[in-house]
Order: sequence, then structure tokens, then C-alpha cells
Amino acid sequence: MSKLNQVIAVEKGVKTKVNQQVDALYKVFKKPALFDGFTKTYKKDREDDGEDLPPQIQKVQYVADQVAGDVARLLTQLFDVEAQKDLANMKAAANIEIDGLSLGPFPVTYLLFLEKILTDMHTIMGHAPTLDPAEEWSRDPARGLHMTKPTMTARTKKVQKALVLLAPTEKHPGQAVQITEDQVVGKYEQIKLTGAWPEARKRQVVERVEELLAAIKYAREQANVIEAPEVKVGKKVFDWILAE
Repeated sequence: MSKLNQVIAVEKGVKTKVNQQVDALYKVFKKPALFDGFTKTYKKDREDDGEDLPPQIQKVQYVADQVAGDVARLLTQLFDVEAQKDLANMKAAANIEIDGLSLGPFPVTYLLFLEKILTDMHTIMGHAPTLDPAEEWSRDPARGLHMTKPTMTARTKKVQKALVLLAPTEKHPGQAVQITEDQVVGKYEQIKLTGAWPEARKRQVVERVEELLAAIKYAREQANVIEAPEVKVGKKVFDWILAE
């Protein structure tokens, strides 16, 4: 009797081979001319006159019963492998154990589901934003955010001002021009806020997902060592379908 993991190992190869060969036979059925043939013989009207012509023959290349039988033979193998795997999966189960946490037992199908979902979660968590390392952040528990210390920036306003080029005297008037300069009129206090994770927190979550994935894969391998029953369902199915 085979182990479930052995059946799973050969299943893909069987499925690929069977599907390719059944597809080829399906294409044969789509060409009716391959099932047709004839024999054609020539008979003279008079024995003593005219020429003798050789017979013409077109052989029948395929017989429907044989093609259907080949399809049945191939699918019988696939039916049996799939039944063997699925019947074993009904009994195959294992606990997920990690860091003192025990989950399960779960059947292999559910373990495969968890593995797929957590693989997706690993991708999602790997793209979580992290704090800008160029800033100094502190935790604001009340809002669940991180914040920086206040920074001050000046607000300026353009002001017209006279620039004296030449001071006036008793004999000559003075000379001056208008210039524009930036004058500080106030200050902004800015505090940056973010809902991003610290790098260490992101790394912690990603590593935990990785650890759980590893535990699930281990549990699946443990479940797959169950004995897989021998199944011969395919022959019964196709004997009934093709019975005359």
C-alpha cells in the first residue's frame, strides 16, 4: 500500500500524461474521415476486351470502439489515482504546533488552504510601510500613532523698504530706491504623524508568518504519511459506460 505523499508525488505526472493523450484522442474523434475507408474493384464488361485495373483501397485508420477504449484505459488510471488521493485525504490530518500553541487537528485540504492564505499574507505584510529612519519618532498610545518632536519654521512676508543711496544735504536732495525684503512675521510649529510600523515590528510580524507557514508545511508532511487505500473505481465506471 502506498503512502499519501507517494500518491501525490506521482499524481501530477499521471494527470499531465493522461490529459495530453486523451486530448490527442479527442482530436481524432473530431476527424470523421479517419474512421472511413473503402475498397473499390474494377470489373470489365467483357472478359476478352478492355484492360484490367487494380483495386483501390483506403484503409480505415481508427475504430471508434478502440479509440473509446483507449480513452477509458487512460482515464481509468487517472480516476484511480485521484480517488486514492482524495480517500486518503479524508483521513489525513495533523496538528499545527508552534511556540507552545497547538491548532488542529486539521485535514490536509485545510492545511493547504492555510498555506495559500498565509503565503499571500506574507506578501502583504512584506509591503507594510515603516517609519522614516531620518526622523526621531515617539509612540502616541492614545492615537496609536508615532510622532516627531515639534520643529519650527519661519513664515515670511515681502515688505517694501526704502534704501538710501545718498543722504540729503543743504545743497543736494538725497537719493533712495525702493527694495523688497523678506520679513519674518510668524512661525509654524510642525509635528509629523504616521501610522507606519517600526522596522522591528514589521520584521517581527513577517517572521511569525514565516514560522507559522513552516509549521503548517511540517504538519502537512506529517499528515501525508498516512496509508493511501488501493482503489479500482475507474474500470467499473468505464465498463458501464462502454457496455454494449
